[in-house]
Amino acid sequence: MKKVLMGNEAVAYSLFINGVNVAVGYPGTPSTEVIETLKNFHDDDFYVEWSTNEKVALEIAAGASLAGARTVATMKQVGLNVAADPLLSLSVVGVEGGLIVFVADDPGPHSSQTEQDTRNFARFCNLPVFDPSSPEEAFELIKPAFEISEKYKIPVLFRMTTRVCHSNQSIEFELKREKRKIKGFEKKPDWVILPALSYIKHMELEQKLQDMKKELSAYNRIEGRGKIGIVTGGVSYFYVKEAIKGFEDLFSILKITVAHPLDEGFILEFAKDKEMLIFIEELDPVLEEEVKLILFENGKFIPIYGKRNSYVQFAGELDVDKVRDIFYKVLSDKRFLKKNTFGDVLQIPKRQAQLCAGCPHRSSFLIVKYAAKGQDVIFTGDIGCYTLGFAKPISTTDTCLCMGASITMAQGFKIADGSKKVIAFIGDSTFFHSGITGLVNSYYNRHNITVCILDNLTTGMTGFQPHPGTGKKIYGEEGRKVSIESLVKGIGIEKILVIDPYSDFTENVDKVREFLNNDQLGVIVFRRECANLKSRESYFKINQNCLKCRVCLKVTGCPAIDEDENGNIFIDSALCNSCGLCKNFCRYSAIEKVMVK
Repeated sequence: MKKVLMGNEAVAYSLFINGVNVAVGYPGTPSTEVIETLKNFHDDDFYVEWSTNEKVALEIAAGASLAGARTVATMKQVGLNVAADPLLSLSVVGVEGGLIVFVADDPGPHSSQTEQDTRNFARFCNLPVFDPSSPEEAFELIKPAFEISEKYKIPVLFRMTTRVCHSNQSIEFELKREKRKIKGFEKKPDWVILPALSYIKHMELEQKLQDMKKELSAYNRIEGRGKIGIVTGGVSYFYVKEAIKGFEDLFSILKITVAHPLDEGFILEFAKDKEMLIFIEELDPVLEEEVKLILFENGKFIPIYGKRNSYVQFAGELDVDKVRDIFYKVLSDKRFLKKNTFGDVLQIPKRQAQLCAGCPHRSSFLIVKYAAKGQDVIFTGDIGCYTLGFAKPISTTDTCLCMGASITMAQGFKIADGSKKVIAFIGDSTFFHSGITGLVNSYYNRHNITVCILDNLTTGMTGFQPHPGTGKKIYGEEGRKVSIESLVKGIGIEKILVIDPYSDFTENVDKVREFLNNDQLGVIVFRRECANLKSRESYFKINQNCLKCRVCLKVTGCPAIDEDENGNIFIDSALCNSCGLCKNFCRYSAIEKVMVK
């Protein structure tokens, strides 16, 4: 069959065809679609779930692998930080069934707090890493990734970047699943990692890396015979191919598909007749550093142009124009590459990121903001839709570090500056991911902060995945629902308030103001379903009473409210989700509800 597949979908199809038994992950752009696609497959030896965080996912995958199952754990690059503890130990302990750790990096970044490069994790953990350039190549590399993992008994990292994850390609394949018998767990001393054994296993791991170099080198390739060598990998390979069109004879390309470990002989063979080497890679200079080291250790000196001498940018994505500019910069004395051949790129106006129209978080933020008015307050934020609480006019997010850090950072602020009130915001999925431990610490150490859990009953930012608070599992079937209030009470926290952010705004402000007056550890749960999940029964419109004061626009910042060229305020009926927040700020009864027929 031939099918157009997104990169993440191609990975999912290939995982299923190649007999993956257990697929687990935590949603995070740009990795989410792998599990979202896998959940559409069914077989009697196949299990898939969204786990509470990446560490949990990888440890489940590790257990299944030791029992002989082929497994995959999926996450985005910052998720790998959460899973780093089991990954580093697993590289030493080893696996039994093939275990792929799929990690999606986000150069740019488009929806992440870091631009970290997973290839560095491969070097750090002494693990091989596949780095495909296209959806089709990703599809083809899943099988050898499993085989390498099973042959050498170690996890294999499978790293893709946003453009490969989310680009589409027509792929021809047979949808026939490889059925494998899972032999079951065999008890061995190897699975208990004591210090003395860890030393021995570390030595074995180093030897495995040496042994697999030539085998993995078969996935790297050399193209062309030019004297100017280009070393590249991932999606940058296609930028290079496009940029050198018309000048191909001048260049040779070393396409690196397995970025670690590199085979010295293969690198030296490529470099032996080159006048210079140009490194085109996104994020960190991983290939540049590895190749430089190989050349140095073998007494080779070749002029090198890359990130280390500022010819290639360290941050952000590359594209064809940027790569062409790099070549021009390196070869400007010869002037055989002209700049701006493709003309100026259309510049799209920048827009401020903001919460969706009708998002219950907007009302929750404003309730707290009004309740805390006049007080000296620090607002700590977290990762998710509610990160957008920083945007004007809401402006109730002063910090954002990583998943779960709003609660723990709030405690740090309270320790350092006890005179200030500290309010932490966190979402429901993130609370289950890594917020719980921070709240336990706050109770244990008597840190008197206020924690606001913004519960929209889903994992909204990544596409509405379930979590323990929804009580639903990946296929929508019933799991066991974890009550946030019961969990908070179970810790020992007695001061809990539950609020519907769509209900009476003034009354909610009064409740929260009273709650904040008592300087104790307390939790406020703002609960209302994500606006994008509910069916709309009504919307609001501006009527003839409007005096163009613009208060509704200035206070809420709702994207459904705007003004025309004459200063007339209007509500876009297609965008309005009928939360009614704007109505609370109109003194002239100029906003009225309209029922959808």
